[in-house]
Amino acid sequence: MTNEPKQPSGDDPTAVSRKKDHIELAFRSRVASGELDQRFNYEPMLAAHPAPGSLPAVPFLGKSLRTPVWVSSMTGGTALAGKINHHLARACGEFGMGMGLGSCRQLLHSDEYLADFDVRSIMGPDVPLYANLGVAQIETLLEQQDFDRIPRLLEKLRADGLIIHVNPMQEAMQPEGDVFKRSPLEIIEKVLDRLQYPIVVKEVGQGFGPASMRALLQLPLAAIEFAAAGGTNFAKLELLRSEPEKLAVFEKMAAVGHSAEEMLHWSNSLHAELGLQCKVQHLILSGGVSDFLDGYYLIRKSALPAVYGQASGFLKYAQNDYETLRNYILSQIRGLELAFAFLQVK
Repeated sequence: MTNEPKQPSGDDPTAVSRKKDHIELAFRSRVASGELDQRFNYEPMLAAHPAPGSLPAVPFLGKSLRTPVWVSSMTGGTALAGKINHHLARACGEFGMGMGLGSCRQLLHSDEYLADFDVRSIMGPDVPLYANLGVAQIETLLEQQDFDRIPRLLEKLRADGLIIHVNPMQEAMQPEGDVFKRSPLEIIEKVLDRLQYPIVVKEVGQGFGPASMRALLQLPLAAIEFAAAGGTNFAKLELLRSEPEKLAVFEKMAAVGHSAEEMLHWSNSLHAELGLQCKVQHLILSGGVSDFLDGYYLIRKSALPAVYGQASGFLKYAQNDYETLRNYILSQIRGLELAFAFLQVK
């Protein structure tokens, strides 16, 4: 006679070990009522488990995304940045995500770092790829009557369009920062008149207030990217590069900004108010989006067609081997599939 447990007679050979795990982990697995995510209703009765790969395709920026995610990558100029961009581009091609490059300023006058940014062949033709320039660089090109460098840049990268990043606070905090002579709105209007490519406008970590959102929504932009507070704050990043005295004086300026949820509330209200005067086609909801639940919540709340964007969330995994990044993305996609099946936004 032995005291070993009997093996299960049914078709579940893991039953004994699983039940043992349940007993040992029962107390550790409690979730207090105050820890529940109040953004969602959990509806377990209305769907089966979603099949892997079942996310609906999303028409976005003239192409189709199989995953409603926008990847903002790092700039070029270092071996690490090139590796990151290439890994992210490969993932965009594999999983059907869109990608915005980091600032392409270095490529306006030289091809020295072109290899860091030249990712179209890695991504393939089916997903959107956008180059990226700051308002300050565009203002300089306009002043120098050298605007044609921009379409040449887009042709060189085989990009679908241009992201214009708006960053007056970052430039003011940056030791080497540029000075805007005209408002970003005036510069963007000039670009819209001259560039025959789709244009996305984004902030860099503090978001847009309601008056800025109103002005942007009335421009014929392909998309607005929020780049709201909660993610990387480039004004604070530049202050950390400055002398301690400047950090002490201006640190509170970096704490000014708007969350993605706050901006989405304004966007939805303005979309309803403006009607046909709202000319923007899409939103990229970014800034403080830490995972698929944050992203799912925002895109389901948006009145305009939207995807969600991440930069630092992908950066952590893109620095390693590609399989590390791939496994992370697969887990995020599975989370999205489960969210679409079982969660309804309140």
